[in-house]
Order: sequence, then C-alpha cells, then structure tokens
Amino acid sequence: MVKPTYEVEYEQMLLGRHALAAHGGRSKDSVLERSSYTLLSRIRVQGPMSIGELSDAFGLDASTLNRQTASAMRAGLAERIADPDGGLARKFRITDKGARILDEERERTVGALDRVMADWPDEDIAAFAGYLRRFNTSIEQLGGRPWPRP
Repeated sequence: MVKPTYEVEYEQMLLGRHALAAHGGRSKDSVLERSSYTLLSRIRVQGPMSIGELSDAFGLDASTLNRQTASAMRAGLAERIADPDGGLARKFRITDKGARILDEERERTVGALDRVMADWPDEDIAAFAGYLRRFNTSIEQLGGRPWPRP
C-alpha cells in the first residue's frame, strides 16, 4: 500500500505546475509578480515591517528582500517610513496604489478559483480551505515562521 503522503506530494507537485492563468487567474495586465504579491500581502496583514522583520518572516537574506522591496518601491506599491513605534529601523508599508493592485490581483485569483471549483459544493470548498490552512500551519510550525491571517 502506498503511503498517503506520496499522493499528497504528487498532487502538490501538480498544484505548483498548474498556473491559474489558464483559468483566468493571471492576466497580461498583471502588475504583481508572485514575490510582490506575497510581500505586500504580509505587510498588509502585519503592518509596517523592517528588512530584518521581513527577513525573519520569510526566511530570506536581507539582500533578497532589499531587491524585492526596492522593486515594490519603484513601482509605487510600497514606501519606506519611520518606525511608527519609534524604533531606529525604517519600515515598509503598502501604499494606496499597492493595496488597490493587490486587491485587484486577489479578485482575479478568487475569480479563477471560483471557475475551477464551480461545481464544488460550498461545504467541500470550506473543507478544502480548512485542510490547506492546517497544512500551511503545520509547515509554519516546523519552520518556526507563523504567518498571520486576517
């Protein structure tokens, strides 16, 4: 008998392969790359964050996050501000433009998911979301990097 985790591994591989673009999830007009989408989503949920806080949250080195935040700032999606709590490190916060574009991108993705799961009962979608949350939370606990949820 094959361990169920082999099936999970295979389905996870396929999930990573499937782009929602084929189902209308990403358009040619999309402004956000995956890294920007994730970065802005984290800042939106947690509030302004320094490079050090972002590095801890994502498990990435500061140089990678400096490139990502610089790109987001050039695009007008994030801005650098003084620490609202009075600390020395400058922090990044999402701009109004960044919030608008993030919302538009999220709506496109949700629309694609709606099309993919059009024939799923709401109870099945809720159960699937619950399993994904549980799966992600287990990964976060193992890595010591919990992700805040709205």
